[in-house]
Amino acid sequence: MAANSSRRVIAALILLALVVAATVSLGRWQLRRADERRAVAAAIEAGRVQPPLALSAGMAAEQLQPWRPARATGAWRHDLTVLLDNRNQDGRPGFWVATPLMLDAERGDAVLVLRGWLARPLGDTAMPALPAPTGRLAVEGELATHVPRLFELDREAGRLPAGWPQGGNAAPPRVQNLALPDLAAATGLHLVPAVLMQTGGDGDGLLREWPQPSIDADKNTGYALQWFGFAAIAGIAWLVVAAGAWRRGLR
Repeated sequence: MAANSSRRVIAALILLALVVAATVSLGRWQLRRADERRAVAAAIEAGRVQPPLALSAGMAAEQLQPWRPARATGAWRHDLTVLLDNRNQDGRPGFWVATPLMLDAERGDAVLVLRGWLARPLGDTAMPALPAPTGRLAVEGELATHVPRLFELDREAGRLPAGWPQGGNAAPPRVQNLALPDLAAATGLHLVPAVLMQTGGDGDGLLREWPQPSIDADKNTGYALQWFGFAAIAGIAWLVVAAGAWRRGLR
């Protein structure tokens, strides 16, 4: 009987020790997440306080700071437009319209611009014609290091179709993700190693409410305190069980 009681005490102590270790680990993870979000908030602030950057080919990478305001002047290559699928806006399914803006057509220098959001047609409704302003124009926005990615189970969903671009009036390809090296390889363009997320309007009817990363570090700090509280409770329970076993052993 005493042996069974001892085994139960030992099992309880081991279980409580595991709970303490797990909850402390989770609390520390939440603190790391809080630090990461503070770093993101600092990067956003540092980028947005920079003076607007006039984009050109061959710019140094340190100039292309994420979230920095930027301006590019050129002409759209509408034949190289790509639709980024599964980009919801206020719960509505749709696409992001991504089009290269030619900075120097003769040299093939361009920057990829995320122009805005377009609603997905419902039912059998035909896809509306994409806005296609012509001529040279100035585009304002914020810089990003890459096109924001979505998780994809099918790797083919993130690849441009073979043989694109075909030219003519072919419909823009639809992909879930788009990498700058893939676009450069398919089109032969010399792309600026950054993406311009357009903010200024040019009357094309596209929505430009870009998703922002979560920077609420206080939430993670609160979660960390909860996990540390659970660890403290489990630690106190461990001491109570150990003390009880010790007292019984003295009798």
